[in-house]
Amino acid sequence: MPAKPKSSGSSVPFFWPMQIAEDLAESGAAVVARNLKFLTEEEKLQTELQPKLATAHGVRLDLRTMRFCEYGSAETMSVPTIVDAPYAGHSAMIADYRQGQSLIETLRDNGVSRVYLTDWKSATPDMKDLEIDQYLAELVVCIDDLGGRANLVGLCQGGWMAAMLAARFPEKVQSLVLAGSPIDTAAGHGPLKHLVHEYPLSFYEELVAAGGGLMLGRYMLEGWKNMHPGQHYIQDHIDLYEHIDDPVWLKKTETFESWYEHPINLPGRWYLQAIKQLFKENHLAQGSFIGLGRRLSLKAITCPLYLLAGESDDITPREQVFAAAGLVGTPADKITQKLVPGGHIGLFMGARTLREHWPGIARWIATQ
Repeated sequence: MPAKPKSSGSSVPFFWPMQIAEDLAESGAAVVARNLKFLTEEEKLQTELQPKLATAHGVRLDLRTMRFCEYGSAETMSVPTIVDAPYAGHSAMIADYRQGQSLIETLRDNGVSRVYLTDWKSATPDMKDLEIDQYLAELVVCIDDLGGRANLVGLCQGGWMAAMLAARFPEKVQSLVLAGSPIDTAAGHGPLKHLVHEYPLSFYEELVAAGGGLMLGRYMLEGWKNMHPGQHYIQDHIDLYEHIDDPVWLKKTETFESWYEHPINLPGRWYLQAIKQLFKENHLAQGSFIGLGRRLSLKAITCPLYLLAGESDDITPREQVFAAAGLVGTPADKITQKLVPGGHIGLFMGARTLREHWPGIARWIATQ
């Protein structure tokens, strides 16, 4: 008698409902697992990760406003180069993002052997009344600790601070790089300029009051996100869900979010001073800003100058950067202006800009 053929749920009508139910259960379990993975990753991105510098370094000075980080040997006789990171709500990780995609690493690989970084601290309540002067003074301390003269690389808001120092103490600055730096804040157009002038100073004073005398980083983060709400409140979550099973994509996203989603606080007095005197009234470009007891004139800057701007930068339009060429005292043949593809953040941490443009800037610094 021949053996009975083995029946399967897909070939015997009696078992079809059971097979369908089993398939649905498996599919449902997979969807639930994916959703749980998505929610777990969201929680990790929002709360667990913390920004950290990618390249091995030491802390040369631990000051009230910053940790002054040292990369490489201080024994070489070359002029030190200080990267002045933005103090605008995010950490200095923007300058030392990740291995293979780091401004600090790029500078060191292309002839700048002594590199230092201002790793600005998040303001605590006891720092709420610090002014721009305190930050300039501690930057002077860093230069003097290195021998009294340095190349300055100012990134975004760090650029106007570097320009202030170069105007106040021109003898201390060997060369000056301003990347995405708002020097003439009345120039050009962009959403940030519009926002600053649209709202009265009282609006910003109320934000500081709500933060107990500090400009809280989370307030600024919400402001940045609201400039592109579709991207940050919708598309980012769609992208995460679609790539939840891609470990390479997740690793890159975690690195970025560890920086972007963890802002730092600013002293309220410092912030309001910047909003009023620099962005609303444009005192630095007009030569009327008082820094460390003296009126600062950008004409006092005579060192070699490199200006870098992004074609699609909507935070610091190119006009605000390139205006510096007509405001400083540096001879025209000692000024380099470079417009590169990309937006604001990409100027400092974009893989393409770091690969194609910053090596040339590093070589320029090394020859000054």
